[in-house]
Formats: sequence, structure tokens, C-alpha cells
Amino acid sequence: MAFVKGAWRILVAIKDGLVLLFLLLFFGLLYAALSFSPKPAKPIGSGALLLDLDGSIVEQPAEVSATAILSGSGDQAKEYRLSDILTALDAARTDDKVKAVVLDLDDFTGGGQVAIARVGKALDAVRAAKKPVFAFATLYSDDSYQLAAHASEAWVDPMGGVAIAGRGGSGLYYKGLIDKLGVNTHVYRVGTYKSFVEPYIRADQSPAAKQANQELAGALWQNWQDDVTRARPKAKVAAYAADPAAAASAAGGDMAKAALTAGLVDHLGDQEAFEERVAKVAGDPSDKDETDYAAIDYAAYVKARKPANDGQIGVLTVAGDIVDGEAGPGTAAGDTISDLLLKALDEKDLKALVVRVDSPGGSVQASEKIRRAIMEAKSGGLPIVVSMGNVAASGGYWVSTPADIVFAEPDTITGSIGVFGIIPSFEGTLAKMGITTDGVRTTPLSGQPDIAGGITPQFDQIMQMGVEDIYRRFVGLVAQARHKTPAQIDTIAQGRVWDGGTARQIGLVDRFGDLNDAIAEAARRAKIDPAKAKPYWIEKQPDKFAEFIQSIADREKDDAGAPRDLIGREAKLQQRWALQAVADVRGLVSGAGVRADCLECRGYGAPRPANQADARGWLALLGAAWH
Repeated sequence: MAFVKGAWRILVAIKDGLVLLFLLLFFGLLYAALSFSPKPAKPIGSGALLLDLDGSIVEQPAEVSATAILSGSGDQAKEYRLSDILTALDAARTDDKVKAVVLDLDDFTGGGQVAIARVGKALDAVRAAKKPVFAFATLYSDDSYQLAAHASEAWVDPMGGVAIAGRGGSGLYYKGLIDKLGVNTHVYRVGTYKSFVEPYIRADQSPAAKQANQELAGALWQNWQDDVTRARPKAKVAAYAADPAAAASAAGGDMAKAALTAGLVDHLGDQEAFEERVAKVAGDPSDKDETDYAAIDYAAYVKARKPANDGQIGVLTVAGDIVDGEAGPGTAAGDTISDLLLKALDEKDLKALVVRVDSPGGSVQASEKIRRAIMEAKSGGLPIVVSMGNVAASGGYWVSTPADIVFAEPDTITGSIGVFGIIPSFEGTLAKMGITTDGVRTTPLSGQPDIAGGITPQFDQIMQMGVEDIYRRFVGLVAQARHKTPAQIDTIAQGRVWDGGTARQIGLVDRFGDLNDAIAEAARRAKIDPAKAKPYWIEKQPDKFAEFIQSIADREKDDAGAPRDLIGREAKLQQRWALQAVADVRGLVSGAGVRADCLECRGYGAPRPANQADARGWLALLGAAWH
């Protein structure tokens, strides 16, 4: 007994010590943040503008978690704002100090086809200004190669290569496991193509979903090939992608040599040889440069070239999952975005509003809250222009309905106008273990949904009617926005996801164009000279603490253990199966209820951790969540 008491005292002492240590760290961090002031910008010298993209390109970067920084855990992959990259490249085009642009793509994780194509056009403009663009990676994937294709010189490490996978892939289906476990999945849906629920009720894709997904993947794959071929007309991209084994075999198994032979890259060489080549154009490095050539720091360059945020064309960003409540950048929280917009309308003399959407959707209630705030701007006489990025589907399309005109890109994923709900019950599973339930009721809905004892037919009926009602509302909003009848919209809705090119043909979008085109159109509608139009970004500004945490994250680059050979890279990618399974289970049991979740959209945007809304109970099911 004395030994147990002694051990307990030791454990309590350890616990108290850890708490004290945490408090010291917390207050030390808080003091550092409060006293933090950004370092004055260093003079930008002459050299090559270095875009070391060790992360993903996104519409709106998420805030770095202080907890993750303190603990050293969590996903710390960097996110680069698309508009910042475009600003830097546009400035570099005419800046005499910038002798070249360098893309280090070794740790690039992607950015979505729309964003990457837009950066590719900016790189083409740099090259048109007679400035070389150099790209390097050990192993190129689809996204990184699409960028490298726009370089004057694309280099690959002799130990690497180019691995083009194309669009498509497989997902997990749980019907067999669910049956074995005795789980009863209650599905409520409207939309032939709303395939999100299929992993829980089928062992494979339905023919309708497979056909739609094949057409979507085929359109995007063709657009990818067209973009790369325009950038590198002599590259044998189609043949290389169609039979990579033959290309590798002809090169004796040397993937880097195979890529060179096919014209996909211009030079084989390691990082040292690549930097020696860049130095011949950019000049020799200074003592402070971490490269073997004179490099211009990207972050400092963007900060120096970023225009003041004082325009008359409001730009409201709806990026990431749409969720209820408040959240930081990178997540489209209904309260946060609507409050930001209403505040801007009250305090700023805005003449027009551009809504930049890059979201697969989210909460119905949050989507509607954002839509109503946009309608407030419209009722005040402001022209409303929507600019769609990589993805603007489901809730992302819902918030687009107030627009006077909708811009998208051929690679934009949009539509997904459909609704579903799914609730599991475990009476069969419990019965296998000899567990049963019993109780009393006063109404047909007492204790419902009872995931342990079973869900009643009355509850199923109410849920299905609720799903159908939300679908009718959705179709009605789209019909009003697109000047069509609900019956006409229903034929192109049904949960189907469309590529931007097809969406334009069927009337879901109006024109092709990027964010700049949308801002220019908003200016014209507001009777402002487009050449003089400047945006005002309606965003939550980071406080001192957020800036301090971001400064810590910016100084960290821990890429140890990140595989760069083909087998290692592919092995790491297989972690997605485990992550997908966890996300699917959470989606099944979270109780988020009625959703219009765009399953197909998740693989086409920038890779980033999924945001998950809290479960809110069944009373919120009829309007709580939709992705």
C-alpha cells in the first residue's frame, strides 16, 4: 500500500510539473507575441526570385495552429496564397532586379488544376518578357509537372523522373463490412448522381456515378494535357502518359532518362548542378544566401510588392469547407464571413462585390447566411460578380446564386446540386453481442433517432421529406439565379458534378475568366474604369499573436523523411487510404445529417486537411450540414 501511495505521489508530481511547464511556455509565448513586431523589410537585391513551394497553393491559407507549433505535431505543410504568387510573378516580369524565376518543386504538394494553370500563364508572361524560368524537382507529379512545363528549363534529378498519373483513382466501399457488423444505414437522398452515400450502401460505384465521374475525369485530364502541350509542344506527353512502362523500358529502367528522351524535361542534374546553372544568369550568392546563386526571398518580395488594400471593388473569399459559427481563414465559417461582409458594407465605400469561391460546400445554414449577406450587398445596389476557382460545388454553388454574372475556368468543378443524409443504427451489431434495448414513448419521435434500438419508419419519412424540401429550395434558388425553370435545373442537378467547360454549355456559369477578369467586370458594371479598379480584400486581418505564430512557422522547414523517389513517394501517398477510412467513418457517425457533400470534388482541389463541423444532434439535421 505504501508503494502505491508513493507511486501515486510521483505521478501527481509529474503531472503538476508538466502543468507548470505548459503554463510557463504559454505565458512566455503570450509575452513574446504581445511584444512581437515584424522585422523591417530587408532591401531586395538582384538575383533570381526563388519560389520554394514546399507545400500547396491555396485560395486562402489557414492560420497556423499555436498548439501544433508548441507540440511539434500536426500538419505543418505550408500554404501559399494564389494571389500572392501571381502578384510576385507579375512584378518580376518588369523588375530589372529579377534576372530569373526559380521553381523548387521538390516538396510541392499541389494546388488544383485551376490554380496551377493560372500560375502557368503568369510564368509564360515572365518568359515573354525575356526572363528565364528554371524548374527543379527530384520527382515530378501531375501538379508539379504542369508548373514545370511552363519553365524555360525543366531539370530533374538523375535519380528521379516524371510520374504522370492522370485523373482518376479508387475509393473505399464499406457495404460488405457494414453487413458483417450488422450496421443498418438509413439513407435519405435526392439526386441520381449524389454518390457520397454509395460507399455505405454499395460494394462499388453505381453505373450512373461511374459514368459521370469518368466524364469529369476525362474532361479534366484532356484540359491538363492541352495545357502542358501548349507549354511544351515538342514533349511527347500523351505517349509517355499512355505507356510509361514502355518509356521506362526503352531507357533501361531509368525514369529520368525516359523523361528527357520524351522531351518532358530539358536537363538531368542534381541540385548542385541546377544551382550552378541558375548562377550563370542570376549571379553569385552573397554570404546570406542559402543557395549557390543570388536569390530573392519570395516572402520579402511579395510583402514589398503587395498593393495597399484600399480599393472600391470588394473581394469576399469563400474558401474551404462551409461551416457554422466562426473560424479563421481557410475555412468558410458562416458567421465570420457574413459579419466581415456586413462590416465592410457599413464601413467602406464599396462600388461592387466580387465573391471568390473555392469550396466544395458545407453547412446549409452557413451557406444561406453567407448568401443572405451577399444579397444585402445586392439590395444596396452593388453589382455582384462570382469568380469560381478550383471548386464551387454544392454549398459553394449555393452562395454563388446571388451573382449577376458567374466567371469560371474550364477546369472548375461545379454543380453538385443534390442533397442527402445518412444515419447509422447499431441494433443489429448489439444483437450479435447479446445487447438489446427497451423503453417507453409518448410520440412517434420519442428517443429518435435511436441508433442503439433502431430508427422508426416515421423518423425515416420525416428525414426523407426534409431532404426533398432542401433539394427543392436549392433547385429553386438556382433556377431563379439562372433564369430557368426548376424543371430545367432539375435535369442538370440531381447531384451531378460538372467541369467548367460543360457547366458553361448548360448554363450554370456565364463566362470563362479568372479573378482579374471578374474584378474588371465588376468595375465596368459599377461604371469604374477597369484599368483603375483596385480590390479591397474582405478578410479577417491577423492579430499580433497570429503574426507571431506565423513567423515561427515560416522559419521552420522540416522536410526530413519526405521521400523523393518514386517508390517512397507512392508509399507515402498510400497513407490516404487510412486517412480516407477515418474520414469516412467519422462522416458516417458524426450525426451531421442532411448534406450535399461533393465527394468527387475532394480530389481536385488543393490538398489540405478537411474541416469537420461538430455534430449538433438530430434537430439540426434538416439544415445542419452539407459538403
